[in-house]
Amino acid sequence: MDLRQGFEESSPSSPSNSNGRVDVVTDTMNQLKVDDDGSGVQITCFSEVCNDATLYFHIIRLQNQIYAWIGCNSAKLGDLYAAAPTRPSNAVGVSSLTGGSCDNTGAGIARRLVLKTGINVVLASNIPKNSPMLEAAAEKKLVQKLISLGYGKPGPRGPSS
Repeated sequence: MDLRQGFEESSPSSPSNSNGRVDVVTDTMNQLKVDDDGSGVQITCFSEVCNDATLYFHIIRLQNQIYAWIGCNSAKLGDLYAAAPTRPSNAVGVSSLTGGSCDNTGAGIARRLVLKTGINVVLASNIPKNSPMLEAAAEKKLVQKLISLGYGKPGPRGPSS
């Protein structure tokens, strides 16, 4: 399965590219909503060019959990991590499900996503090791999208940003 499915390449001269890749991504996102049956499941896909690399994002929103995939220049699944809030200390537990270890790029992103959303996160990531700028940009875009989808942990002054 090609995880980049739905991300169409368009030439700079094509009319649909008047707003860059935004039109293509918007059309793709609108086609992938599966929340019509009230189950609370929604699939969102988008891409972003950052530091000469194309980042692909897939987010599957479930009722009390988020599954996210971040791909960098390929459709490789990468390492898979699960993170969840723990009680009573409000810490975050992270486990490596496939590949990697809990000190890799994806584990840190998964941990911070739980802190920002307050719910369980399963994250697959193939961001190259030793790319802190790319990691930060990917995390920032993912957090922005999750907040826009309504997943932000309410704080004393409203949802976090």
